[in-house]
Amino acid sequence: MGPLSPTRTMRLWGPRSLGLALGVFMTIGFALQLWGGPFQKRLPGLQLRQPLAPSLGSAVSSCPPRQRLVFLKTHKSGSSSVLNLLHRYGDRHGLRFALPARYQFGYPRLFQASRVKGYRPQGGGTKSPFHILCHHMRFNLKEVLQVMPSDSFFFSIVRDPGALARSAFSYYKSTSSAFRKAPSLAAFLANPRAFYRPGARGDHYARNLLWFDFGLPFPPEMKTKRGNPHPSRDPKSPQLNVLPSGAGLRAHYTLDPSPLLHPAPTVAGGHSQTSSHASLDLGSSSFIQWSLAWLDSVFDLVLVAEYFDESLVLLADALCWGLDDVVGFMHNAQAGGEQGRSAVSSGGLTAEDRQLTARARAWNHLDWALYVHFNHSLWARINQYGQSRLESAVAELRARREALAKHCLVGGEALDPKYITDRRFRPFQFGSGKVLGYVLRSGLSLPDQEECERLATPELQYKDKLDAKQFPSTVSLPLKTSRLLSP
Repeated sequence: MGPLSPTRTMRLWGPRSLGLALGVFMTIGFALQLWGGPFQKRLPGLQLRQPLAPSLGSAVSSCPPRQRLVFLKTHKSGSSSVLNLLHRYGDRHGLRFALPARYQFGYPRLFQASRVKGYRPQGGGTKSPFHILCHHMRFNLKEVLQVMPSDSFFFSIVRDPGALARSAFSYYKSTSSAFRKAPSLAAFLANPRAFYRPGARGDHYARNLLWFDFGLPFPPEMKTKRGNPHPSRDPKSPQLNVLPSGAGLRAHYTLDPSPLLHPAPTVAGGHSQTSSHASLDLGSSSFIQWSLAWLDSVFDLVLVAEYFDESLVLLADALCWGLDDVVGFMHNAQAGGEQGRSAVSSGGLTAEDRQLTARARAWNHLDWALYVHFNHSLWARINQYGQSRLESAVAELRARREALAKHCLVGGEALDPKYITDRRFRPFQFGSGKVLGYVLRSGLSLPDQEECERLATPELQYKDKLDAKQFPSTVSLPLKTSRLLSP
């Protein structure tokens, strides 16, 4: 996918075109189901990914670097590590961040432009004063476009729901009422409706968290009254009509996904007419397809946590950045948890673990559809980029990361927070697991010290640093965990 031009707002189609687009996408989705396609070989968890070929070298790009960026920071998906590289890039290049007053943009409520510190409504074609919007929010495109130019580079990251569920249960145990009542993740997934109540405080963390963060509406059958849930149609093995992305077939839907839950125009006899909920069958896979097609029309790239390094290489290529701009350390990782490239697969897992993964994917079936779709689109981009070229770039990226870790860090790796006495580098501790952090080596030169500090600074402290840089006249408030929503 390339840059969106000339603007995203020109993507509004008329009723006739919209109806035709839906028909095209539904046909393609059905065809892909029958055909299967080579991308099915790339799905982590099914042990079908093919090894990369030997490197043939990487090409040198002459395009100008992209510096208007919107990153949707999803929860428990490796997004804190992406946030650090954005912080560092913007900090080094003097870019302005659209910052929240505290640490999140009113999450779990939908993003509102008024929550951006220093925001003033634009008028008369005035250029946005911000370069990067990247802190936690529930995505709301209409409001995002009040803050950021429509030709910004939009990207995000997803993670296999089997792995995400494990991390979320540990991290949000005290935040989600459903998780708090369950003695273990296994007990929760064995009978989630014994613990989960739609609309209960914090329970958006307990089901389809990615779907929620992307700001997508939920199917009608899932919109139940609090305390009186009805059985959903979660399949044990979701049958998905997966749409391709990055193949010149990006959807041109309305900027607001809410029409998915309202009467939508269709074409009959050459005339526009309004169809009912029943005719659109919004409870079926068509609802998922509409939602994924809408995301394809908005996001230029979606990274996959299980292929984090491969994703970073593609990100650098799409932004016309160098590898040094995307190399960094893992942030907000829990001790004993999965770090780095940790795909949930059947290899090496016990029968109980495989059952847990299957149940997590079925319970989070919207997230699973989202993950499958963007896993496919990632590997489509890899095929376009060239697998041998990718292998060479990934090897170089990892070598640079290892060299930086040895040069900057005590022990060359993340450490238990008990060893981190410098508050500038101590990550915010939340959930039942310890969040790892970094201790810098002594004796570094001043330039190396500054760069190593950028690499090791956790997201909350870095946000405060950027805040003080952009708004020097204001006094930054100290961290108050009672008022924080977790990163």
